[in-house]
Amino acid sequence: MQFLRFRREADGRQIVDVALRGPALYAEPLLNKGSAFTTEERAKFGLEGLLPATQKTMEQQLDRVHQMLRARPDPLDKYVELAALQDRNEHLFFRLLRDNLEEFLPIVYTPTVGAATRHYSNIFRRGRGLFITPAHKGRIAKVLRQAVKFSNVRLLVVTDNEAILGIGDQGAGGMTISIGKLSIYSAAAGIHPAQTLPISLDVGTDNPVLLNDEAYLGLRQPRLRGKPYFELLDEFVDAINEVFPGALIQWEDFRKDNALAVLSRYADRVASFNDDIQGTGAIAVAGTMSAARVLGSRIADQRIIVFGAGAAGLGITQQLRAAMVADGLTPEVARQRVGVIDSRGLLVDDKPQSEEYKKELAWPAQTAADYGLGDPTQRDLASVVRHFKPTVLIGTSGIGQTFTESIVREMAKHVARPVILPLSNPTENAEAVPADLLAWTEGRCLVATGSPFDPVQVGGRTVTISQGNNAFVFPGLGLGVLVGEIKRVTPGVLAAAARALANLATQEELDTGMLFPRIHRLPEAARAVAEAVVAAAAAEGVGRMIPEADIPEQVAQATWTPDYPEFVAV
Repeated sequence: MQFLRFRREADGRQIVDVALRGPALYAEPLLNKGSAFTTEERAKFGLEGLLPATQKTMEQQLDRVHQMLRARPDPLDKYVELAALQDRNEHLFFRLLRDNLEEFLPIVYTPTVGAATRHYSNIFRRGRGLFITPAHKGRIAKVLRQAVKFSNVRLLVVTDNEAILGIGDQGAGGMTISIGKLSIYSAAAGIHPAQTLPISLDVGTDNPVLLNDEAYLGLRQPRLRGKPYFELLDEFVDAINEVFPGALIQWEDFRKDNALAVLSRYADRVASFNDDIQGTGAIAVAGTMSAARVLGSRIADQRIIVFGAGAAGLGITQQLRAAMVADGLTPEVARQRVGVIDSRGLLVDDKPQSEEYKKELAWPAQTAADYGLGDPTQRDLASVVRHFKPTVLIGTSGIGQTFTESIVREMAKHVARPVILPLSNPTENAEAVPADLLAWTEGRCLVATGSPFDPVQVGGRTVTISQGNNAFVFPGLGLGVLVGEIKRVTPGVLAAAARALANLATQEELDTGMLFPRIHRLPEAARAVAEAVVAAAAAEGVGRMIPEADIPEQVAQATWTPDYPEFVAV
């Protein structure tokens, strides 16, 4: 296992110490420059004869790759080509992604990554990342040391593949999610790819389609559960602390019961957070705060319904209530301002909850009665909208088209400018289509979605649909944790991330109907979130103390840019 030595000089030059020569250097995607290797580099590093004679600039390479990708209309074909580019030249891949985020984020991330996950075994070209299986129990640390190329890993996205986007158990194919998330960390937050590691905890699958598919590459057995499952994870976390001390883990796409258990179990053992719970919560709070900016109100003034009581619904509700308390409400009143609906209806404590964590989300029976929802048989979404008269409706159900015309029109009867956030992914799982929402509210509603949608023409104006994408939070959160050496991702740290994002949308963006910045501003968002996270952690005593005036410079110094570095022979 090597340590990749890279550094930035005072004049901004990026320098890498290189011990590889010839074909070994050309085959390393983090060092390969392809046709951009200079004549001097080809001679010095044993590359003569391995490349055509003419040297190209990175800009010329980008133009060629871009043209090739534009000639492929199918998004999954683009995904395969981009994956191949990443496998042979990471600087070129990340430069292409960073400079064209609006074009390629939907390819490397949602929604196309959902199709890539489903077809993982069929489109497989070469392994990337690390697969940990039950067969590795008792020697996970050894596997990490043997299988990982670079020892300076500081950030891991780890999934057990069971709750991928809105498409469920995808077995080993969940690796595409970990790879995609880390691509955004590097492109948007500037975390060096050598410091990242995607991991799939392949503990089997309960998906019968995969188990019966001869092409399936993952562990062909039912999922590991219960005590053996957590024994494997215990050893895994201990191995990460041993091999990569101080690393941050982003837990990704665990089923809600495991997601909550894993988050709680390891909170004090390793720096970690769950993007589906905490990242989505921060996005929803930021979107609601941004809408309040447009409306000239406060988050404490809102009446909010969260439709979907899974891991995302829990994170959203917890953070919304905390934001309302920070805005001056008591915890009791804040609880009454955010209602949560699952598949059985509004959560109220006069009925037993199907899962323990839902008790925290449930309203007191008296609150339901005060809103005219005392009858347990009349607590569906339509009834709740009619009686509670929400100002904000957030969708995390994973079920498409559940915000129907009658429900939305009922909401719009009581609210001048309804705020509607259908956040479920991928696109077909969105609770409503923005064009319909705007039509049903005569263009009055404020909308942000989890997946990308085209602008909508309504009433002679163009409404731009902003994407409430977790990519606006997790890259900056991760960068901030690393810069601030944060030991625990606290509610205060998450609240700081949400506030920083809520304040980022420009007046021009707000005027066109956007609640979040444009996607091309992801690097700017990452820096703003990282700075806020570092400051909040220092104030809480969970990160290192950095003078506030020095935080922007320290964040900038930790940021890698995907330009070809200068090589120093070692």
